[in-house]
Amino acid sequence: MTEAFYPPRHIAIIMDGNGRWAERRGLPRLMGHKAGGDNIHRVVELFLRHGIKYFTLYTFSTENWKRPTDEVGGIFDILTQIIDSETQYFQQANVRLKHLGRLDRVPTKLRQRIESAIELTRGNTKLTLCICLDYGGRAEIVEAVRRLIADGISPQNLDEALIGQYLYTEGIPDPDLIIRTGGDMRLSNFLLWQAAYSELYFTPTLWPDLDEKELEEALLNYRQRKRRFGGLQP
Repeated sequence: MTEAFYPPRHIAIIMDGNGRWAERRGLPRLMGHKAGGDNIHRVVELFLRHGIKYFTLYTFSTENWKRPTDEVGGIFDILTQIIDSETQYFQQANVRLKHLGRLDRVPTKLRQRIESAIELTRGNTKLTLCICLDYGGRAEIVEAVRRLIADGISPQNLDEALIGQYLYTEGIPDPDLIIRTGGDMRLSNFLLWQAAYSELYFTPTLWPDLDEKELEEALLNYRQRKRRFGGLQP
């Protein structure tokens, strides 16, 4: 009897390689970020067809502030354009937008666009798209601890489920599959708590070049994994 295959409920992507994509073509780095932004729509469409319920993108990390000021500003401008151009598509496609990370340090225009898109798509149910912007896994855990202390939670009452309620991802299942493009094999401070039992898939393909064929390969690879969660294979 053929074993039933259940597609991953939640896929997260570390979308690395925009700058290298541009440099290999003799283009400014921001052109790579623009190409990477254009790829978001294509991947969302593919995941909608596959019935993926949650899709998380590592868009801008807490460490990315170390990059040159003009590159950071350019990335924010590109993200603003993406939100402007894609929000109506998200609404029509029944996609809910959610932000993970901090918004207080993000430029006002982009913050307002994100907040408006979140409000508009709040009731959508087909796919939840989580944008990790000014996000860091360690910072997320520190913020959760601070809130737990501020709420007067007794140490004796702490457990994993309670801590999960204080993370940015409250109400979102942990990722089944984390894909990293660009060839590096590390999490880079991404979803450190939530990735405890995620399957990892690394590809040398740069994010702007990540296409349907590569994503289908990642899903096939995931299908071959045996997820035991610390137990024995039945």
